[in-house]
Amino acid sequence: MEELLVAIAQGLVDAPAEVSVVTDPVNEEGITVFHLHVAADDMGRVIGKQGRIAKAIRTVMRATANRKDMKIQVEID
Repeated sequence: MEELLVAIAQGLVDAPAEVSVVTDPVNEEGITVFHLHVAADDMGRVIGKQGRIAKAIRTVMRATANRKDMKIQVEID
């Protein structure tokens, strides 16, 4: 899952070397939280106009998680 999130983000940003993902352990509700970190200059590219790109990233990640019977949440930091 982390690799997918990194691959998506690296395709969007100008500084792909600065993309990183930190994964929290599964919480009491069974949700795994992924924290996506990008360079400050690339934050707008990952979020997009009115959050459309961020929403699309979350949708793709949730669809992949559903196939693996996981519950996830993506935070963009």
